[in-house]
Amino acid sequence: QVQLAESGGGLVEAGDSLRLSCAASGRTSVTYALAWIRQATGKEREFVAAISWTGANTYYADSVKGRFTISRDNAKNTVYLRMNSLKPEDTAVYYCAARYGGTTTRSNEYNYWGQGTQVTVSS
Repeated sequence: QVQLAESGGGLVEAGDSLRLSCAASGRTSVTYALAWIRQATGKEREFVAAISWTGANTYYADSVKGRFTISRDNAKNTVYLRMNSLKPEDTAVYYCAARYGGTTTRSNEYNYWGQGTQVTVSS
């Protein structure tokens, strides 16, 4: 199993930047894909970004493409989400999620989830 712990959320203004981090622990010697998935109040979970084990492949939701960047440092077992030009509609709880094997944009195919970190963007 993989345990995940997010950090870096907070309250920012529209146009600001923020970087989220997610540290993985547990069975990290096996290749695993990582993703960021968010959920706004009263809405369903929404895929944001995903990255393959090597980092060579990344995927983004259309709503964040060009503004968000996902990256990972396997030496530190950490994945990052750099968020630029934040908008009020980016307000949500952001979850880090992992799955052994290949990458997917389908949120329900990730088996391991962190507790989430709140990101609030004021207008």
